[in-house]
Amino acid sequence: MKKAITIMAVAIGLTACKNTPKEAASAGPEIVSLGTEMQEQQEWTTLFNGEDFSGWHAYNGSEVPDAWKIEAGAMVFYSSEKKEGENLNIVTDASYENFELSIEWNISEGGNSGIFWGVVEDPSMSEPYLSGPEIQVLDNERHPDSFVGEGTHKAGALYDMIAPSAAANKAGEWNHYLIHINHKTNVGYVMMNGQEVTRFPVHGPEWDAMKAQSKFANWAAFGSSWNGKLGVQDHGDKVSYRNIKLRVL
Repeated sequence: MKKAITIMAVAIGLTACKNTPKEAASAGPEIVSLGTEMQEQQEWTTLFNGEDFSGWHAYNGSEVPDAWKIEAGAMVFYSSEKKEGENLNIVTDASYENFELSIEWNISEGGNSGIFWGVVEDPSMSEPYLSGPEIQVLDNERHPDSFVGEGTHKAGALYDMIAPSAAANKAGEWNHYLIHINHKTNVGYVMMNGQEVTRFPVHGPEWDAMKAQSKFANWAAFGSSWNGKLGVQDHGDKVSYRNIKLRVL
């Protein structure tokens, strides 16, 4: 009897070993490596319904500017409708602290944009990048930013801080980001088209050291707020975003 019980226990143990966290994380049909089993159980919330701009507004403003259109389920920024000196960045109505953001983007030839988190809206700050760290959106082949900063300005980079380990699809093609920001574990990373390309701390001494080596070294508000808005950038170039959803960690 003891021998039979032992054999059964080993069999159960081997079966359990097959369900490793890595395999469980990659089992989903849409996103690769989404975290722990508990995180897998969290529900995704749609941040953009593909039909209107509910849940979004102009940075430090109200209505989404007319330069942003909705086409084929995507929010599209048209640079031709921007007036000189006009700020057309848009941000979410809600604020988030620990989350995973799933978003697809398509940049025009020679284009530049970005995705922010931790954005603080304050009349004293004219741009969301003064407070919110940015994951770069870029045409790596044509935009000048691609060739400076030792790769820290390329698509997938934590802008001016951490370079990505792989290249994005070409301009005019869709790319997917999974942006993971978790202050509880002090872990941030970016999955681009199913592959992790960037990993970084999100606060503390290591974050401070990265900031000190970047253009943001003397920007007091940059990265200072754990809880803030998400935003997409008007950098004067046509860009499209779609299938935007988030889950709280």
